[in-house]
Amino acid sequence: MSRSPSPLDIAYGLLDEGRLVDAEQVLVRELRAAERRHGRGSPEWASAQCDLGNLLFSAGQLGRAVECYRSACSHPPSAGHPEAYKDHLTYRLNLATVLAQAGRLDEAEDELRRNLRERHDFYGPDHPGYAFALEPLADVLLRRGDIGQARRAAEEAIGVFWRHGHERVATALALRAEIVVAGGGGEPAFTDLERLPDDVVEQIALTVMSRADHAAAIGGALLTSLLTGLVSALEERFGPDHQLTLNALSQLANAGRDIGDETGRVQAIEKVLASYDRQGRAEDALMAALGLAMARDDAGDTAGALATYEQAWARADRIGRPELRAQVLRNWGLALSAAGRTAEAERRLREAVAEADLGHDPEMLGRSRIALGLFLQHQERLAEARQVVEAGLSTLDVAHPDAITGRSHLGAIARGCACGCGDVQGTIAEAFREFVMARLPRDLLEDLDVTVEDGDFAIQVRLRREPRPDEIEQMNRLIESANAEFRGRLASGR
Repeated sequence: MSRSPSPLDIAYGLLDEGRLVDAEQVLVRELRAAERRHGRGSPEWASAQCDLGNLLFSAGQLGRAVECYRSACSHPPSAGHPEAYKDHLTYRLNLATVLAQAGRLDEAEDELRRNLRERHDFYGPDHPGYAFALEPLADVLLRRGDIGQARRAAEEAIGVFWRHGHERVATALALRAEIVVAGGGGEPAFTDLERLPDDVVEQIALTVMSRADHAAAIGGALLTSLLTGLVSALEERFGPDHQLTLNALSQLANAGRDIGDETGRVQAIEKVLASYDRQGRAEDALMAALGLAMARDDAGDTAGALATYEQAWARADRIGRPELRAQVLRNWGLALSAAGRTAEAERRLREAVAEADLGHDPEMLGRSRIALGLFLQHQERLAEARQVVEAGLSTLDVAHPDAITGRSHLGAIARGCACGCGDVQGTIAEAFREFVMARLPRDLLEDLDVTVEDGDFAIQVRLRREPRPDEIEQMNRLIESANAEFRGRLASGR
């Protein structure tokens, strides 16, 4: 019989849906319950603080995660309680990790070296528990540019994990590959993979790809070199059609886009597309073809991009799903419009709306309508544009990027403007106000005044009554979480 989901399961399920506010409230209730039952500073309370910190860390709320981890570490147990002390060492390591992620490298290194000493005394120097702190220390040293010390710490961690047959050897080897590339000198980043079983090689690849943003922060050229080496190693080990190889190629394409290497981006996507065609994976091939069309357009190859969109349309037509046909037609229409082929663009954009209307994807219907509405606005057909944009907004989440674009253009349409997107910052602020108001207790909150200042939301709260201290804390927590949830949806298009 399957067990009921725990509060932690529920919280992460909500976070996966983009509902940080609701997710956080689940764990805040657990934290308060632990304090009532066991007392502030108890091991149970510290564990609940860590759970909340982990959730906030996962949501990118680094500053607030630091506060939770510091609280979890604030009442260290004695070494005479080994299980509680192990948990305490974990909380300290979590604190160091989030400090590093936040770029507070001095603090992170201090915490890691302290944690390493404590682990040395508790576990001994040849125990995986000791190497758990060596690996993140190597990471911090890499980010500080101390390649030599980083390499030594990583090699020591690898040695410990290897001797114990511990699965973390894979993540340590991935980190060493990054250090090797950062050090230059032409040393291969991925060596002796034939000595490793498939599952370890797979985990190395997954770790390298999961750290792509981190490597990019050190340098875009580093990431490109690292991923190029990874692709070669995976092709040799698993072949060009293995999903890991294709995932690495996709990340290489993204890295090419970020550093302006459009030629490399196109070449990587072409390899992915060819593989999906060999495997008969029609929908995956369609998505790759759309990515290839965008890459060719960004590379200045307008004719090649439009030809690729036409080929993508043939693929979508064979698959037969209306929402896929709508996606291709929308993107194709936008590209035709940018190329100045307005009659063809309008035809494709109208076809996109018609196809989306046949499907069961309200988001694609909204995006198709917004694209057509903006096209009509730029053609100075304002009355029709307004009707189409308003219809598009009705099926999109308030925080969807296309909804933000549509609302800002709607303001310009209302003023009789054929171009210009209106007050984008004001539109984002109003969308955020609506988003937050729907998530805060209305018995306390009367309204919010929201503006955008230097890229951040400035919020003035109007209350119905004098709040209690715990209500102020809850409201501040909710506003911060709503801010993160809104920005997350805006970035992801959810």
